[in-house]
Amino acid sequence: MVERYYRELVGFLCTRLGSRHAAEDVAHDACVRLLERGELPPIERPRSFLYRTALNLVIDRHRRQSVRQLEPLEVLDDDERWHSPAPAQLFHIDQRLQNVHQALDELSRPCRESFLLRKIEGLSHEQIAVRLGISKAMVEKHIVNAMKHCRRRLRDLES
Repeated sequence: MVERYYRELVGFLCTRLGSRHAAEDVAHDACVRLLERGELPPIERPRSFLYRTALNLVIDRHRRQSVRQLEPLEVLDDDERWHSPAPAQLFHIDQRLQNVHQALDELSRPCRESFLLRKIEGLSHEQIAVRLGISKAMVEKHIVNAMKHCRRRLRDLES
């Protein structure tokens, strides 16, 4: 029964919503509501019920969007909760940062510098090779070794 009206309903909603995707969403929700009625008394005019349900969903959707648009984004910028991590998070971040520093300190100087120049400075492997006076292949090897070491050490320190 619902399948008979689905395409027609999508077309109807598409002209009102201006988006086929939004129309399909609303039509789907309306059909689900009709089908979820289960064993309730049969609907005399299912097409009318489906259209009325769809229009009510469109109205609800519009209301929700209007409410969301009422609060300016500046409110979020001023709300300190969005900027400040909780004290427990700060402690965890600080501890993790100390562990990263410790892991980096355990690396050889060229290995640590290659890694930091790549990850912090954003230099290419070629640029690092020139700066450190080593081959590009050695830079790649240092970076891979540094990443493996840091990953392993962080796992050890945080377990």
